[in-house]
Amino acid sequence: MPFVYSESVENNHFHVEFSPDIASVLSRIQNFVMSRRIETYLVGGLVRDLIMKRDTIDIDISIATNALSIGPEIAAHLGARSIILDSDNRVVRLLPVNPDKTSLHRWQLDIATLQGDLKSDLARRDFTIDAMAIDLAKINFGPYGGTPIDVIDPFNGAGDIQSKLVRAVTPQIFENDAIRLLRGIRLSVELGFKIEPGTGLLIKQYHYLIKEVAGERVREELLRLLEPGDSYDTIVYLDETGLLTALIPELEATMNVDQPQEHTWNVFHHSARSISALDFILRRGGWEFAGLEVLDGIPWNDNISSYFASEISPHSSVRVLTKIAALLHDIAKPQTRIVNEFGKVRFYGHPQEGAPISARILERLRFSNNEIKFVENIVRYHLRPVQMTEDGAPPTKRAIYRYYRDMGEAAYANLYFSLADHLATRGPDLENENWDWHVGVVAEVIKAQETAPQITQPLKLLDGNELIHELGMKPGPRIGEILEELREAQAAGEITTPSEALDFVKKLSLDIKTLEPGSS
Repeated sequence: MPFVYSESVENNHFHVEFSPDIASVLSRIQNFVMSRRIETYLVGGLVRDLIMKRDTIDIDISIATNALSIGPEIAAHLGARSIILDSDNRVVRLLPVNPDKTSLHRWQLDIATLQGDLKSDLARRDFTIDAMAIDLAKINFGPYGGTPIDVIDPFNGAGDIQSKLVRAVTPQIFENDAIRLLRGIRLSVELGFKIEPGTGLLIKQYHYLIKEVAGERVREELLRLLEPGDSYDTIVYLDETGLLTALIPELEATMNVDQPQEHTWNVFHHSARSISALDFILRRGGWEFAGLEVLDGIPWNDNISSYFASEISPHSSVRVLTKIAALLHDIAKPQTRIVNEFGKVRFYGHPQEGAPISARILERLRFSNNEIKFVENIVRYHLRPVQMTEDGAPPTKRAIYRYYRDMGEAAYANLYFSLADHLATRGPDLENENWDWHVGVVAEVIKAQETAPQITQPLKLLDGNELIHELGMKPGPRIGEILEELREAQAAGEITTPSEALDFVKKLSLDIKTLEPGSS
């Protein structure tokens, strides 16, 4: 289907309501620019969200003067600071000096230099729903927070909002800035819109350009793209357009790798399905292959919900990073695939080999060290929850201690992901008995953290200095090893007091000396 321009509509009349806090910010900017007689417009996502009556975090302004010069003055007027976002296009971003004492704490406020006249400026934007403007001078920020407003809409963005379409303003938008390839899909996911067919063909045509985009910008879009619940269709669409393997070529090898018969899907579709299963388990989406009864017994409360909503780095939540780990958790299966002597397909060592591969992918996309460590830990230990028991027995206190020690911040995330991995393995063939056992293991490990912190975080009974002074030990790595053995014994409930700890270490040291060569 060829690209079709949206019908031109010069103005649309809307009753727009401004919340008191955003009205406060905009009215102060209005006072400043009107006193200087500077033509200024609200543009982009803010206008779209006002029309749709959505909450917004972005404020975009186009101003008919050099934003690099006027931006710092507006920032000072608002009690904020400015940074240069794009020197070539003369765009600045205003940031709060003190987030607790400025009205900017909720928003990302960008001020761009108007490029030519307003219609020419809007024509340079990406999608019709973001190519609308409101003349800031014509807004009446009255006491009721709302007023009828003329929205300048040369590309009928309001019509595409009504039709729920994401449509390119011109066929050149992706050549002009390839991050729009991801942004268009992200907008469709966030808004619940469809990609207009001609625009979809353009995305496929220019998908390769995403390789030229800075990793930092890709990271930001990916995090927002995966924020809404149930991302399976999103991942599949990214694959169909060619964007997914352009960004992560390591995934291409997983596309046609078959798995043992207990798996419903090949490696790639299993990984994509595990993201959907995770959203289901985290109460953020559905799962077409089982009912809500499979959630029975899985611990869920406000603390766990808050944990998954918490941030590892700015703008990246535990939940979204766990979804990224789900996409990458079997990345090393293609190169570890073997057929053993019994004719069984196995992937020995794929978690250990997959962890550094995942780290390299995220480094390339400029994720932070904390984010990389979090995802890498899940990939490396994603089988650990089902390996903590023997013969179906509950996990031991020592096993639980070691799990929390090794997993760090990702401990809960990995437990819930292991359940998602299970659902995405069996699909419609879930075996209730095996599932109930897995849920029980997860519940037991979480219960230990919530009700028996002495197991997961034993109190310090001895330190390295005491070992040196009390036992005459020499400084070195062996002291750390002994203290770790002591903590495991504490976690198991074998030691509870400092005197017992000292006796344990003395016996341990004596046993070690007995085993040393030349000892008698």
